[in-house]
Amino acid sequence: METESIVYFHPIQDMHKMTAAKRHWWEGASLPGKALEAAETGGLFVPVDCPVPCFYYKKKPWPQEALTEAMETALHGAPGMADAFLHPQIMTLLSEEGRARWEPRPETMERLAVAMLAVCAADCLFQRGRVNVLLGRPEDTAWQMETTGRLLAPYLPRINSLRFHYEEMEGADIWEEEAEALDAYGYEYGLVPDMSPYLVTEEGLRCGRERCSGVILDFADTPRVPRVEREEQTVYADLASHPEKERNCARKNGRVVYISPIKYLDTVVKSGYYRKIYATAMSSTQT
Repeated sequence: METESIVYFHPIQDMHKMTAAKRHWWEGASLPGKALEAAETGGLFVPVDCPVPCFYYKKKPWPQEALTEAMETALHGAPGMADAFLHPQIMTLLSEEGRARWEPRPETMERLAVAMLAVCAADCLFQRGRVNVLLGRPEDTAWQMETTGRLLAPYLPRINSLRFHYEEMEGADIWEEEAEALDAYGYEYGLVPDMSPYLVTEEGLRCGRERCSGVILDFADTPRVPRVEREEQTVYADLASHPEKERNCARKNGRVVYISPIKYLDTVVKSGYYRKIYATAMSSTQT
C-alpha cells in the first residue's frame, strides 16, 4: 500500500466559511487542504481535510474544469504520495469521465478499511470472534477473498467463526476456485471457513436465514440484507458506503453499529461525532 496521504473532498458544512473558494471563480478558485496528524489514523496515512462549497458566486454550479483544476492543485499539495477520496455529493458535480478519474485506488480503499476496522471494530473482533463476509461481484471474488485475508490478519488468532456469502454462478465452483485461500485459514489458524450462497428472491440477492453476529464485512455494491442476532451488538462494516445499507442498519433498534469509509473519514476530519456515537453504541459490548 503506497499511499501516504488521503485527501478527503467533502461538502462544506459551515456556509459562513466560504473562504475555501475565491469569489472570482473564472480566474482561479482554490480549495486549500488541511493536513491533519497521522496519529488520527493510527499512523496508517495522513488525512487531508478539503471541504468543497457545492455552489459558487450567484449559486451557479461548479464549472467542472474549474473544480477539477482546484482539486488537482489540492491533491498535488498534499504531503507524500497522495490519493483522493470524494464524498458522493462531490462526485455528482463531475462528468462520468471525471468521476472515473477520481475513483480512489484499491490500495487506498484497503488502507481506509484497515484503519476503519482498527478504530471501530477491533474490540468486537477480539471479543466476539465472529465474522460474516458478504462478497460482491463474482468477477472480483479472488480479489475480495485476498483482501479479506489481509484485513482480518491481525484478528485471526481470536476469530473462531468465519462465513463467506457468495453469488452462485452456473459452471463455477467457488469451493474449488478458492480452495487455496480457504485452506490457508486452516493451515495458519486452525479455522475452517464456511461458504453460504445468497438466496435469489424477487427483490434480488439476499442472505440466508442464518443470523449474523460479531462483524459483517460487506464488499457488495447493492444491499444483501443479512439477519442479525437480537441479543448481541453487531458491527456492520460497509466497504461500499451505500446509503441504503446505512438506513437498513438504522432500523435495527441500535443492535447494529454501521461503519463505512465515509463515516470513518467524517470522524477524522470533522467533529468526531461518529466516534462518540460508536463509543456509546459499543459500550454494551464491554459488559
